[in-house]
Amino acid sequence: MTEATSKRRTDGQATRERILEAAGELFGADGYAQTTAKAIADRAEVGLTLINYHFDGREGLYRAVLIEAHRRLGKLSDLRDLAESELPATAKLRVLIYGLVRPATKRRPGWHINVLAREIFAPSANFPVLYEAEVPPKLAIVKRILSDITAIPADDPALVRCVISVLAPCSMLLVAARGAPGPLDEVRRMPREAIINHLHTYALAGLEAIAREHGRRQSPMSNRVSAPKQSGRSRPVGSKK
Repeated sequence: MTEATSKRRTDGQATRERILEAAGELFGADGYAQTTAKAIADRAEVGLTLINYHFDGREGLYRAVLIEAHRRLGKLSDLRDLAESELPATAKLRVLIYGLVRPATKRRPGWHINVLAREIFAPSANFPVLYEAEVPPKLAIVKRILSDITAIPADDPALVRCVISVLAPCSMLLVAARGAPGPLDEVRRMPREAIINHLHTYALAGLEAIAREHGRRQSPMSNRVSAPKQSGRSRPVGSKK
């Protein structure tokens, strides 16, 4: 690769990142429907043709912004490091909650929080891109951590319900970061450590209760499977020999 070619690629990457940043700020502030490609081009100080070149148009750019927003909220590499760490599963859960609460309670949340909050509150037709590109591997790690806490298998539907129960309150804080009035905003303005402690304690209590319920449901089945076979013809309970 020649020096000139390398410089063109570096310049092209810088231009792409500048467009992405400008788009994230505008989409986060005004929403997808109210943000034009021209407004993005003007903010990024590029021509409209470069938006088409790098992102195949405004919709492709918005999809790229959604993916980048989710990556800024939580990197897959960080989640993998957490899952492989020596921390107890309950401590890993606290780290997860901290990672969601911290950006949502900042005085000035980044544009990625505003973009994601808009999609949580009113999902657009582009929202499924997150489930194609970002969510599945991250969800698998979260389920693994919750499985370690509850002893519920990762493929059990009960664990999916646990994921929703743990993450939903954190997601609502992301919505509150955009200035939602009422109790949500009141909670968001509380000391961060108090919020994290509450959500962690609440989540653990719920997970422990679900784990006990799941264990009770599984025990009779285990007993039936492990019961020794009786020789001869079976007789009703209470029948005489």
